[in-house]
Amino acid sequence: MSIRSALIIGGGIAGPVAATALRKAGIDAHVYEAYSGPSEGIGSGLALAPNGIAALDILGAGDPVRRIASPVSGMRLLVGGRMHELPTLSDQPPLQLVDRGELHRTLHDHAVAAGVPFTYDKRLIGVDEHDDGVTAHFADGSSATADILVGADGIRSTVRGLIDPSAPGPHYTGMLGFGAQVDFDIDVPDDTMVFAFGAKAYYLYWKGADGQIAWGANLPSKQYLSFTEARAKSPEYWLRILRDTYAPDTPGGEFARRTTADTLEITGALHIMPPVPHWYRDRLVLVGDSVHAPSNSSGQGASLAIESAVQLARCLRDIDSPTAAFAAYEQLRRSRVEGITARAAKVNRSKTPGPVARKVMNAVMPLMVRTVMNPEKTMGAERRYRIDWDEPVQREIASAAS
Repeated sequence: MSIRSALIIGGGIAGPVAATALRKAGIDAHVYEAYSGPSEGIGSGLALAPNGIAALDILGAGDPVRRIASPVSGMRLLVGGRMHELPTLSDQPPLQLVDRGELHRTLHDHAVAAGVPFTYDKRLIGVDEHDDGVTAHFADGSSATADILVGADGIRSTVRGLIDPSAPGPHYTGMLGFGAQVDFDIDVPDDTMVFAFGAKAYYLYWKGADGQIAWGANLPSKQYLSFTEARAKSPEYWLRILRDTYAPDTPGGEFARRTTADTLEITGALHIMPPVPHWYRDRLVLVGDSVHAPSNSSGQGASLAIESAVQLARCLRDIDSPTAAFAAYEQLRRSRVEGITARAAKVNRSKTPGPVARKVMNAVMPLMVRTVMNPEKTMGAERRYRIDWDEPVQREIASAAS
């Protein structure tokens, strides 16, 4: 039996993209979001890699995203006050830096234009599966039925628990995320991102299209604080901690001093997902952060979510059985996302080097740039990955197995 309809749980990044891709594949998709409206005010900046933008191009969403983004083609590493130029992949387009809220709005609007309906205030509490479909039950007493249900409900996924009650949850990286834009005249090219190892904490920064400096902080914290818990504390509270933490650093200390309470973006705990044993069950399947979240250190979180949404739609287009389509989708995606997650975990462990380690890093940096930091070794295959929408999924899987 062919799949004609889908319920998408979650309206962040993966949800609208999955719904748009499913519409392109000839499947009616409806997005149900727990919040009262589009999540345009959640989060700060993020980077979309060339592979993620290429996946959006399949849906006609690449150019709308480029219009709200700032391209970044150069990268530098700041260690103990010394700046190092990092090699890049010359054959690849630049990263696209976007505000998360603007990205949510753009993907939402593109999905609506493609005919995708969105319904808000729909918090999923349970599902009933039957021979010809699945029914979702929401906290307000309403329900909805379709052939399949896609969990695009993020790191704290309800759908993941419905598929497998013993499924692992996200691991805390030991860092809290913050971001802001500041007015500061600094000698950094417009298309360059700087990754800085401060005396106490890691941060990164770049110059936005408006000339302001955008910066992000990864604040070490033994105490876990969710997005909601972190935002329950006042911006002034966090500014005091950020200013104290980054005080020894140049230019990090100045960024913290110039950040104001009304411009501080509070993200809360930064997570990384361990391998999820079961990506699907019967008519339920996971996509995006609900099944793979490789931490912000990878530079691939949003791009992988977009890729998976498109690949899921391809599999459902080409394979009539939901479970067979889901199995093919997992086969296409698991090794890729878990490999990137493992790389990001290694980066996380290196974000707080002590003074001796920073001196060693500076001394061996020329060698590291040629070896372990060579982009061909670390990012080549990741960023060159492209989805061939027109190729039948069965042929791609058979080719990979041969």
